[in-house]
Order: sequence, then structure tokens, then C-alpha cells
Amino acid sequence: MADIANMAAASNVSLPSPLANAKHADILSNPQVSGVLNQLSELNGWVVAVTLLLVLVAYDQFSYIWQKGSIVGPSWKAPFIGPFLQSVNPKFEEYKGKWDSGELSCVSVFHKFVVIASTRDMSRKVFNSPAFVKPCVVDAAHKLLGANNWVFLDGKAHVDFRKGLNGLFTRKALGTYLPGQEEVTKEYLDRFLQVTKDAGGKPVPFMPEFRELMCAVSCRTFVGHYTSDEAVKKIADDYYNITAALELVNFPIIIPFTKTWYGKKAAELVLEEFARCAAKSKVRMAAGGEITCIMDGWVKQMLDSAKYREHQAKGLPMEDIEKPSHLLRDFTDYEISQTLFTFLFASQDATSSACTWLFQTMAQRPDVLDRIREENLRVRDGDRTRPISMDMLDQMVYTRAAVRELLRYRPPVIMVPYMAKKPFPITDTYTVPKGAMVIPSVYPALRDPDVYENPDHYDPERYYTGDAEVKGAKNFLVFGTGAHYCLGQIYAQNNLALLIGKASMHLDWVHHATPLSEEIKVFATIFPMDDCPLTFSKRD
Repeated sequence: MADIANMAAASNVSLPSPLANAKHADILSNPQVSGVLNQLSELNGWVVAVTLLLVLVAYDQFSYIWQKGSIVGPSWKAPFIGPFLQSVNPKFEEYKGKWDSGELSCVSVFHKFVVIASTRDMSRKVFNSPAFVKPCVVDAAHKLLGANNWVFLDGKAHVDFRKGLNGLFTRKALGTYLPGQEEVTKEYLDRFLQVTKDAGGKPVPFMPEFRELMCAVSCRTFVGHYTSDEAVKKIADDYYNITAALELVNFPIIIPFTKTWYGKKAAELVLEEFARCAAKSKVRMAAGGEITCIMDGWVKQMLDSAKYREHQAKGLPMEDIEKPSHLLRDFTDYEISQTLFTFLFASQDATSSACTWLFQTMAQRPDVLDRIREENLRVRDGDRTRPISMDMLDQMVYTRAAVRELLRYRPPVIMVPYMAKKPFPITDTYTVPKGAMVIPSVYPALRDPDVYENPDHYDPERYYTGDAEVKGAKNFLVFGTGAHYCLGQIYAQNNLALLIGKASMHLDWVHHATPLSEEIKVFATIFPMDDCPLTFSKRD
């Protein structure tokens, strides 16, 4: 026995005692335990799989109900996917139904729990709570824009980055971009005439043309003539795929030949093109070139910052050099490309939507268009070929009021996705769970009858002679509010005013209404369901 014990110790094997063996034998011989073991031994793989699936379904359901709490939402969710099939083809009426159901409502799609804030005050609370939430755009955005993109920065890092961009949207800076905007606008107004001619005078859905126009204007404003007309056309065509990939809800992984896959490939091409533009801008601005686009302005700030630091490092008198308003580090070509791509991302769909509704609405309201035309001719002293300036835009009070009212009447962006960084006590009775998407809505606040009389009616007088600017200051959430408000809101409104003013002087157009003209299609932003069929003619 001693030898056996020594052998066991040497091999690190434990020998159970006879008492232990007897205990285990008693347990195994218990009829109930034995029955359970026999049943388990008879289970096949399918039974195990089905049992596991039922457990996961129950957990998914319980998790949804727990997160839903007291707010409005479906009493149960389709296992795992939730209303994914509905989200593939989102309908405006379904969003409106959510807004009308209560100040907070919810859905759960795949792994994502979504809380929708419907009222003005609930939406403003989300916008103004950076300690609890941060913009998340959509799941696919990190894959397309880059996980380290500045738009995903939070707190001080985000504030500091924005400070370095503020100088690109001052009044002086915006004035330098106007010649490029007007150049592209003239080119596309001529093209609209050709499209109608090529169609034999028959109406053509112009939404795709407006998308390309606004993409071309954005590219010229952001990267100037560092990119070719052919590249702009390619970007405009491909950007449709990027928009499709950035739907509110998409499949959580990128699968070849899906929307997100095509969107990813398109985004990579745009980023490569903008990086090449950045390299060209650095060379030209270092040689003392004139600022003609946003990229030039940003590169010039970097060069001025580097010059200031070098002056300081050499111990030279600091009174001999002007300190830049914000000292910037040197950004790589790719970092510049990423940032300018986010500008395109922020502007492309929103301005395309506004442009489409603007042309449709002006055709429906010739009285408004006539006043815009008269004002634009007047500020140019009757010379419709006179180049636009910031001073002229300032004098176009009615034109800007018409644009402002259009953005209220048909707000391009109807909701803005955020994510809860930590549990967010949005009301006294409900806390948004950490990691949930929380979405402030824009549309309901802009249709509030207590603020806007007859809110479903388009009326520029609200902003021309009325009190909508003051009375609706908290409701006008078109460009967001709080820490992440839109940097380019003045640029966007100036761009639309320039466009419709120039079009009013040079073109006439007719909207060929269909039963779907006033129906709203949701494609990232909102468009007429029939894509706005128009015909254009030259105005003598």
C-alpha cells in the first residue's frame, strides 16, 4: 500500500477514499437523478439547439422589456432582429406615428435599443446633455468615416478640434468661397436646360440632378479645383451608395455586395481623392497661394501656426508676429481628407433635400418666386450677371426668409442619432440605458401649432415680417443645438439663397405634380416620393 501511495504522489494523482466513492454511488443511484441523466443522455443535437435558441429568445425578450421600462413601445419584439425589415424601407408615417405616441418611445433592432425623443423639450435635453450622450450617427458610420474621425470625439477633445475649424466659417471665410459656389451653380443651371431639352420637353425627376449639383458645390467649396470635374461627377454618383449605407438601421456587419459594402468602397475612393487634394493644397499654400476653398483656409492656419511656434522657439520678439486665433498642429493628408469628408457627409444629403423641396415649392408658389426674383435683381442693380457677395446676401432679406421657412416646412434632417455614454436620467421616471441609441427628433418641434400658426402651410412672411425667429428660437432645431451644433449652418443657408436667387433670374420651371409629390420619402434625409418631376426653360 505504501508503494501505491508513493506512486500516486509521484504522478500527482489523487486517490478517492472508499467513503467518497460510496457517497457518489448513493447520489447516482437516486432514482430522480438517474432519470434526469438518462433523459440528458438521450437528447440529440437538435433538441439541445432548439432549447438554447428558446433560452436566447427569452433573454432577448426580457432584455427588451427591462430596457423599455415605462415608455411607449411595442409590448414585445420580433426575436433578435426586431423591426429590421421595416427599417430597410423606412416610411415617414411610421416615424410620425412614433412621435405622436408620446414624448419618449422605443424600438429594439438587432442588438441596438433605440429611444426616440419626440417633443421639443425632450429633444433639446438630448442635444444639451454632452455629459450623458455623444453623437453616434449610425453603426455603419464608424466603418465608413473611420473610427478615429473627429466627429466621434467627445468632451474636451471634441471642443478643441472644433475650435480649430471655427475660422473656416467666419463671414470673411464664407465670402472667399462664393465665387466657386456661383461658378458651379451657373454650370448646373445650364445643364438643367439641357436635361429638359434631351427629354424632349417632358418632365424629368430632378432629385438626382439636384444631388449632383449640391455635391459639386460642396466639393468646390471644400477642396476647390484640386479635384477634376470628372472626379466630382464620380463622387456625386458614388455618394448615393454612401447614403444608402448610412441608413438609421443596417445589418451589423459588412457583407460583400450589400449596401454597406458598396458604401465602404465609395467612401474609400472619396477619402483617397481628398487626400490627394490635401497634398496639392499644402504645396500651393506653402508657395503663397490665395485661399479659394475650405481646405486652403485650414492648411493656411496650419502653416501660420507652425511659423508662430518656430518664431517662438527661436526666441524672437513675439510682437513681430501675429498669433493665430487658434494654434493648430500639422494634420496629415489623410486626417485632412477625413475631416473634409465629414463636411461632405454633413452637407450632401441635407442640402440635396432642401434644394429639391425648394425648387418644387417655388414652382408651386410663383408669388414667392417673383418676390425672390425682384429682390435679387434689385440688389444687383438690375444686372443679373453681377457676381454675388456677402453684402448682397445680407440685403436679400426676403430670399433668406424663404430659405429659412423652407427649412422649417421641410426640414432635411428629421432626427439625429446619439448614444448614451452612461445611464441617462432623461425624466424623473425613466433612465436611458447605457449604450442605447437616443434620438432627438427635429420635425415635431417645427410643426408646433403653439409656435407656428398654420404650421403645415409654407409662408416666408413668418421670417420676413413675423416673429418666428424669436418665438420659435427653441423650436428651430434644423441645425441641432448644444455642443455639436452644425458648424456650416450659415454656409448652407447662404448656398441655398445664392442658388434659388440665381435660378429665379435665369430660369423658369414647371413642377409636374403627381399623387406622390407631397408624400415624403425617407432616404437619410427627406425627399418627395416622386423625386420632383420638373421642366426648365430659359428666362429672357
